[in-house]
Amino acid sequence: MKLSIIIPVFNEINFLENFCKNLFYSFKDEDVEYIFVNDGSTDGSGQWIEEKVKKIKNKNIKTINIDKNKGKGFALRKGIKLAQGDYMLFQDSDLELNTDDSFEMFKIISEDNTIDVLFGTRFSSGKLKKNENLINELFGRLNSLIFNIFFGQSISDVHCGTKIISKQVMEKIDLSINDFGFELDIATQIAKNKFQIYEYGVSYIARSKNEGKKITWIDGIKSHYYMFKIRFIDNDLSTLISIIFSSFYMSYIGSYFGLGTGKIILIFLFCIIGGFIGLKRKLFPSSFILIFCYFGSFFSKGNGKILTVFLGFLIGIYISNKIINLIKNKSSNKFINFFV
Repeated sequence: MKLSIIIPVFNEINFLENFCKNLFYSFKDEDVEYIFVNDGSTDGSGQWIEEKVKKIKNKNIKTINIDKNKGKGFALRKGIKLAQGDYMLFQDSDLELNTDDSFEMFKIISEDNTIDVLFGTRFSSGKLKKNENLINELFGRLNSLIFNIFFGQSISDVHCGTKIISKQVMEKIDLSINDFGFELDIATQIAKNKFQIYEYGVSYIARSKNEGKKITWIDGIKSHYYMFKIRFIDNDLSTLISIIFSSFYMSYIGSYFGLGTGKIILIFLFCIIGGFIGLKRKLFPSSFILIFCYFGSFFSKGNGKILTVFLGFLIGIYISNKIINLIKNKSSNKFINFFV
C-alpha cells in the first residue's frame, strides 16, 4: 500500500459529507488506506462515519472511535499506529484545505525518492485563499519564524494541517503532544532528527468560530511553550546541563551592559544566546567562551568593554570549535563525549 490518509474528526457533522466526496474523488485512482479517527465527537460525526463511510465498498476504510475528546495530536497518533502505507498524509476534515492539493503533494513525494517530508503552506501558495482572522494568521507567521530560529529551518507555515511524511521518517520520531500542538510536535521532531522539510503551496479557505473553528489564542500561547520545551528542555542530560551552564554565564555577561529596562532585556537576550550555545557545545568547549569573555572584560572600561568582551566571545567560539573538532571526532569514549 502506497498511502495512508489519517483524518482526525471532532464535531464536523456539517462538513463530513462534502469532505468525503472531495477526498474520495481526489484519490479515486490511488491505492489508499483511509483512517478516520473520531475524537470524542458529540454532534453525531462518529455515527455518520460508521453508517455512511465505513460501509462504502471498494474503499480501504478503517475507523477509530475515541470515547472522550483527547485532542488532535492524540487522535493522529492513534491513526499513525494503525497506518500501513509507505507514506502518511494528515488531512483535516473541516474543508479549510483542498484535497486536490493533498493529491498533488502525494504525487510529488511518491515520484521523488529524495523527498521524505512535504509540508503544505498557506502563506506562499499562489492559490485561492480567504482568511478574515488576523490574529490567527499573525500567530501562524510568528510561530513559523520562531520555529525557524530555534531549529535552523526556513519554512513559511509550520501549522498547516496538510503534511505527508514517509513511513521511514515516522518510525524514527517520537510524538507526545495531544492537542493542536501536534503540528509543532511533528515539525520539531523532524527538524531535530535532521530530516529535510520541503513545502508545497496549498489553497486555504478559513472558517470562522461560528462555522466551527476550534483553535484559539490559548493554543497560540501554548505553542510557544511547546517550542521552548522541545528545543531547550527535551534533550539528553549532557546537553541539558550545557544549556543551563551557558545560559547562566551568558546572562551574567549580559548583566554588565545597559541600565534599567534595557539591562533586563539584554540579560534575557544573552540567556537565549546561551541556550543556543549549549545546544552546540558541551561543558568543556563552552567554558572557553566564558573564560575569554571574562578576560576581555579586563581590557577596557565603560562602553569600550562591550567591544573587548565581544572580541573575547568570538575568540572563545573559535577555540571551542577547534576543541570539538580535535577531540570529539576522534573519540568514542562516553565520558569524554559527555563533556565535549
